[in-house]
Amino acid sequence: MKWLAPDGIGFIELIDTFGDDMTVVNAARVSFAKEVSVMGPGDAKLIKYLAEHDHVSPFFHPQARFRIKMPIFVAREWYRHQIGFARNEVSRRYVDSVPEVWTPALDDLRERDPKLKQGSKATAIASAEEMHVRVKEFQDMALKLYDSMLKEGVAPEVARCVLPQSMYTEFIETGSLAAYARLCGLRLSPYAQKEIRCYAAGLTQLLEPRFPVSWPALSAE
Repeated sequence: MKWLAPDGIGFIELIDTFGDDMTVVNAARVSFAKEVSVMGPGDAKLIKYLAEHDHVSPFFHPQARFRIKMPIFVAREWYRHQIGFARNEVSRRYVDSVPEVWTPALDDLRERDPKLKQGSKATAIASAEEMHVRVKEFQDMALKLYDSMLKEGVAPEVARCVLPQSMYTEFIETGSLAAYARLCGLRLSPYAQKEIRCYAAGLTQLLEPRFPVSWPALSAE
């Protein structure tokens, strides 16, 4: 299963999952030396109870593994979530293929909101068209400089210093259901940056079919 970002470059690909809703149920029921093999109505209620009362340990047992591609400035916010995750990322010390960059569309060039220390308004700046062109020119210049440095024999680990934060990175990530629920709970907030909200919504689309009881229960917190 794969979710594609609106720009057609970024994506989240679900590689594998370990466990299911029953994994959560049996992790909770082991306290009473009990185990079930088929989900019943009572088990769905148990999952909802666990989520509502913040009994999160059973939700750490199911795991999901993804391949994710997103702009570096988004990934660095994504990486702030560390508990319950393992990640391995493409390194430009070893890779010198042509970088891909995220270029903001006109409506992505949002106005700063003076009422918020961080964040933006929904409206674009008045000079969005001009700024879009300038951003694209800057990115093209950075990529050309990077390419020329490589051709002059500069090591990739040094040449990468000129690449912009808008460059895409790619990584493999494994996390528990509880960890992803916390990540999405924070990054789907209206106060989170629009670009990371987009990826959190995409991840939700991939996880909910695999955990049809647990994910809505965790998301309702």
